[in-house]
Amino acid sequence: MTEEPRAAGPVDSVLAALADPTRRQLLDLLAAQGEATATTLAERLPVSRQAVVKHLAVLDTAGLVSGSRVGREVRYAVRSAALDATARWVASLAADWDRRLATIKRLAEAAEQDSS
Repeated sequence: MTEEPRAAGPVDSVLAALADPTRRQLLDLLAAQGEATATTLAERLPVSRQAVVKHLAVLDTAGLVSGSRVGREVRYAVRSAALDATARWVASLAADWDRRLATIKRLAEAAEQDSS
């Protein structure tokens, strides 16, 4: 079996962050709006502002969003680098499985021809 190319820390933290549907919804909202405050985001979700702040902290730790202070507000925006790296890892994993399945298919077809 081949070793999968993987940056364990970043990929793991992105996948853990994306496991929660509220965090995925926050990313969708930020992607659509460009940037927003926790208060603005909380108005669009069935959770409190404090819950949104906690979810944003997880997304920030995973490298999926960044917050910048503008006066008294913190405005959050999507950062795509960590998500892009995770997508590359998933694509690599999928390509490896495709190669394995093609090998199994080829072996099964060869065995079928040999038995005929």
